[in-house]
Amino acid sequence: MNLKKMVLTTVSIASFVTMVLPASAAETVHGSILSTEDIKAEQTSIATEWQDAQTSITDQENQEAEGTGSGSKEEFPAANGTAQPPETKSVPESQQTSVVAAGTANGAADSGVSQLVLMMNSNKMYQNGKQFLAPHPMTVKDGVSYISIRAIVERTGLKLSFDNKTKETIIRRGGDELRFKLNSKTYKVNGAVKSMKGPSYSSNGVFLVPLTSITQALGIPYTVNQQEKKVVLNLSTKPVAAFSIGNPEIFAGETLVQYIPSAYSPKGLPIVEEQWEGREEVFMYPGRYVVSYRVKDSSGQWSDTFWLTVTVNKPHTPPVADFTTNKDTYKIGEFISYTDYSTDEDNAIVSREWLNNEMAFFTPGPKTIRLTVRNKYGLSSTVEKTITITEEILYTRDEFYKIYTPVGSKYSFDGTKIPTWAKVPYQYDTEPVTLIRSNSPETVYSEGILYRESAIGNTRFMLHHVNSTRKNVKMYVVATNRGTETARLTQTSLGMGGPTKYATASGKMSVQRYFESMQYGNKFKDVWLSPGQSKVIFTELSSSIMRQGDVVSLFADLYSDQTIQYHVIMLSTTRDPINALQNLSVLPMDNHNRGTYFDATRNIRYGDLLGLTPARLMIGDNSQDPYLVGRDGATGTYQMNAGNFGVLYRIKLYRVAPRTLITFNPRGGQYDGVIMVNGRIVQLPDTSGLKAPHEAAVLYRTGDLEETVEMLFTAAPGSSLSVNLLFQPLPEIKH
Repeated sequence: MNLKKMVLTTVSIASFVTMVLPASAAETVHGSILSTEDIKAEQTSIATEWQDAQTSITDQENQEAEGTGSGSKEEFPAANGTAQPPETKSVPESQQTSVVAAGTANGAADSGVSQLVLMMNSNKMYQNGKQFLAPHPMTVKDGVSYISIRAIVERTGLKLSFDNKTKETIIRRGGDELRFKLNSKTYKVNGAVKSMKGPSYSSNGVFLVPLTSITQALGIPYTVNQQEKKVVLNLSTKPVAAFSIGNPEIFAGETLVQYIPSAYSPKGLPIVEEQWEGREEVFMYPGRYVVSYRVKDSSGQWSDTFWLTVTVNKPHTPPVADFTTNKDTYKIGEFISYTDYSTDEDNAIVSREWLNNEMAFFTPGPKTIRLTVRNKYGLSSTVEKTITITEEILYTRDEFYKIYTPVGSKYSFDGTKIPTWAKVPYQYDTEPVTLIRSNSPETVYSEGILYRESAIGNTRFMLHHVNSTRKNVKMYVVATNRGTETARLTQTSLGMGGPTKYATASGKMSVQRYFESMQYGNKFKDVWLSPGQSKVIFTELSSSIMRQGDVVSLFADLYSDQTIQYHVIMLSTTRDPINALQNLSVLPMDNHNRGTYFDATRNIRYGDLLGLTPARLMIGDNSQDPYLVGRDGATGTYQMNAGNFGVLYRIKLYRVAPRTLITFNPRGGQYDGVIMVNGRIVQLPDTSGLKAPHEAAVLYRTGDLEETVEMLFTAAPGSSLSVNLLFQPLPEIKH
């Protein structure tokens, strides 16, 4: 026998001596452990196969001597993924790993390491004396070794699932998660996107991924034996112990520590016992504590010990409530200044609750003020201070609140006298703005068209509707170009309130955002419509889902250079508004108003001196400020815009006397909105709404010189008209 034959014979002997393999797949039950009889039979089979191998080697030598051998060498990617011929892959004897013989399987388990042998270009796998058949052979494609994802999962104790929503195949091991997509060269490892050496693919219905994508992500060591055409994965069989702490912070003597174990067995065995060292449910003292954890599986194997350092902070302390007043004794109607000196070591005070901290008192005697402060940890403290009110009067209640009520806040007064005040005899002119008011049916019980109208030029929309359809809906405004030329729509201002359950809150917010869009110009956009084209405009409106009982309000200004037809519709969230429009009908009106009105901007200018004596400027009264008259665009019927909702008032008062108080007083019912005064948005009011007729919100106080005051106002949907702007001299300042 020549040298080559000796080498081949030696390799064959080594292979057969170190591997106990079944003679055929049919002779061994899939995944069964080989018995003693099986081993003896295999030894006999080995001897036979050894003789066959020698004969095969002799035949091969003869073929090569005759020049008939193929001489080809099968390639397999090395650990770095680069294909190498067998002779260039040198594996030291100490690193070469063969299939573990059945007689040593228990010894491998005792060492905590199991070997999984994958045969190249074969679906056979061997693990501790057991043969397994993969659904697809391990395959080399474009220099990359691919493995059946299900086969390796079953043999390595991993968990496999599929996410129907993302179409991802998921592998989990303890806290680790791998996500694969078909025909993708990337995958996710614990949420991070990683690259693979080749794209995943499907072959005969079997999902294949690069072997290294799994071994690298999960830290599974392996060796490649090119001579024996196998890859050996060294799998830990010991259970793995780990845990985390669920509390973001732990405080001594306070925090009940949340221990979250994440132990598992690579072999899929149940965890039957666990041991903790240093674990405390509540740590009583601050510091750093080492907590250890290990577990045992049902085979009796213990995991390595897992350690975690737990940082325990010093316990929280309550905040310290403290305040002072600028004096201890005050006159009736004298302003009281409070200074809050409350402190907290973490600057974590989240609430301050005052009791009896009036700006002034109007009865004599001792007055106790209380302050309670609370921090984010739920700890609180309270302090009280008693002051004395003498019988001497500095201001009456009415005088005091006229002077000291903050702008945007409200105060109470006797509103019955207001109708006796002189009316400001103002005149107004108008601007050519078409108002499309869609406010009926205000409560909508079915899908349909809420309003339909055509307009050109400056157009204002005022929408206010409640969803009572008992399903989730959206509101849309669909613009259609019925002309023969391309139309341009320029949106200049927009404000939307809701969806919310409160009509007044929705109305107030829509006006506030409408005014803010005028200040900042952040809602400006152009929309182009080809002849016959329809588009949804006001995307802020159509992007909001209205649930049962929700209210939505909207103000918007736009300009169109062509006549555009508009449809305001309410529709189920599952339907397309443009496709559905042709099959919708116009809903009938209720007792609220809808209509199209013209000249919907009014400019009020007044040049005489205001503020020397009490006076009122009335809005929405249908006398000095007559209601707009128009028609219902859907039915053509006559309509009157009661309250002039949607009308924008630009008010310019050229001469307001020094030290004049300007307030807002509703007359028709509760009011909750905003007004712009000299470019500043003022709340009406900043707390709960104004009640007619005995409450007023402070808008402005002039200084020591005569001033020009400009205001911008539109009635907030959900509130009541009419309203008065009141002008009166401020009381004399006393010291």
